[in-house]
Amino acid sequence: MIVYQDLLTGDELLSDSFPYKEIENGMLWEVEGKVNFSSSSQLPLLSVLLLIDEQWVVKGAVNVDIGANPSAEGGEEDEGLDDRAEKEQPAFDKKQFVTFMKRYIKQLTPKLDAEKQELFKKHIEGATKYLLSKLSDLQFFVGESMHDDSSMVFAYYKEGATDPTFLYFAYGLKEVKC
Repeated sequence: MIVYQDLLTGDELLSDSFPYKEIENGMLWEVEGKVNFSSSSQLPLLSVLLLIDEQWVVKGAVNVDIGANPSAEGGEEDEGLDDRAEKEQPAFDKKQFVTFMKRYIKQLTPKLDAEKQELFKKHIEGATKYLLSKLSDLQFFVGESMHDDSSMVFAYYKEGATDPTFLYFAYGLKEVKC
């Protein structure tokens, strides 16, 4: 099994059990999420970045179980988020997102070898523009360390889809064989 860790924090973000497709000149990996209503399996442990009282807050270690509503199915309420947080959908405005990207590029670039640095610098602008075009539809996640300087995982729903699509920064991942 192969696990992909965040190059900046070491958080496990993805495994090879989720196939990916390279997009935006290999800068982003697109992973189709799956909802399995017949089991209790959940997606990897992620943390939700929330905007509360005009401040970004990371709500810790939330098992992301997309598509299922436990309370509607007779299950218990999710105790990972309070009611107020659930109602305030996290979102970056364009300026905040560009600021995040500049900081991320500055932190990640020195961790890459020379060849990857050149490709990263050449293609990251296109990936940033791609993400900016979807900004209003994106949900934002960070790894379980909840470090604010980590890679971010983005999720959105393609038109008509019931399962989310996740986007990962390919150059921000380190392959680890287990």
